[in-house]
Amino acid sequence: MTIRDQLEEREMEYLSPYAARSRDSKGRKREEPQCDLRPVFQRDRDRILHCKAFRRLKQKTQVFLLPEGDHYRTRLTHTLEVSQNARTIAKALRLNEDLVEAVALGHDLGHTPFGHAGERALNNVYHFSHSEQSLRVVDYIEKEGRGLNLTWEVRDGILNHQTAGMPGTLEGAVVRLSDKLAYIYHDMDDAIRGGILTEEDIPADIRDILGNSCKARLNTMIHDVITNSMGSPEVHMSPGVDRAMKDLRKFMFENVYLNPKAKGEEDKAVHMIEQLFEYYVRHPGALPKQFKDALAETDNTKEQIVCDYIAGMTDPYAVKKFHEYFVPGAWKI
Repeated sequence: MTIRDQLEEREMEYLSPYAARSRDSKGRKREEPQCDLRPVFQRDRDRILHCKAFRRLKQKTQVFLLPEGDHYRTRLTHTLEVSQNARTIAKALRLNEDLVEAVALGHDLGHTPFGHAGERALNNVYHFSHSEQSLRVVDYIEKEGRGLNLTWEVRDGILNHQTAGMPGTLEGAVVRLSDKLAYIYHDMDDAIRGGILTEEDIPADIRDILGNSCKARLNTMIHDVITNSMGSPEVHMSPGVDRAMKDLRKFMFENVYLNPKAKGEEDKAVHMIEQLFEYYVRHPGALPKQFKDALAETDNTKEQIVCDYIAGMTDPYAVKKFHEYFVPGAWKI
């Protein structure tokens, strides 16, 4: 019996009847030999952790574009906080921690530079959704076009992590909710740090239910999820806490995500991404070799490949390419 076999046996004995078990995975698109040490979801987690797209998240916007300061969240730290929330909930509910961690670490791999401003820009010029793009990253773009060949359960969780998604596993549902808990917590924390809001600006009825600090609110919401999901085939919150969370999310959209002080530079980012898209569509020869090669595949459009390339850019790399193509350099003798 291999170490993987022993770990799978432990899952069968310990995990909740509602949990996804590695041994029962629906498998990969391409069959491959099993690892002797790691069950399939742990193996997927490792593949995501080591891929290039994951490393580039460190220089992609979460909310504040190119913030000056060491302590604002990036897309990478957001991803890690989603993972931690999800693992805490999964452990308490006896769900598969390897699966929730793999989905959490992979859920934003397809996110654009400049956060939702970049996503909006690509959607203006071509149909684009970062959850669909995250799936393209793990299926087709990583490993020089070979993809990571992840399991169905991880791919399903990545694709369905947004509000409208319907994950096929309870672990995917945990990540879907943990994503909201993470950004509600840390985006408010960053907004207070940046002087966009104060704690007292948050409506008193929300603070009465969720707590009077970012830390207290996260603690309240995670405890509420666990308490109300114990022994249930669904992941959910109590009606009161769920309503307060949605009210806080609405408050953040009105006062943080649409705040001119915080988002005043976004129109420039949108314009820049749209200009890069148009440039590469007109000049596909400027794309790197991997993406030029992908143009030869009949199921890819030029616009899709250009989206693939731009969505993978970091904030500073997008700025660099924009300068290269659109900002004249000094004349030199």
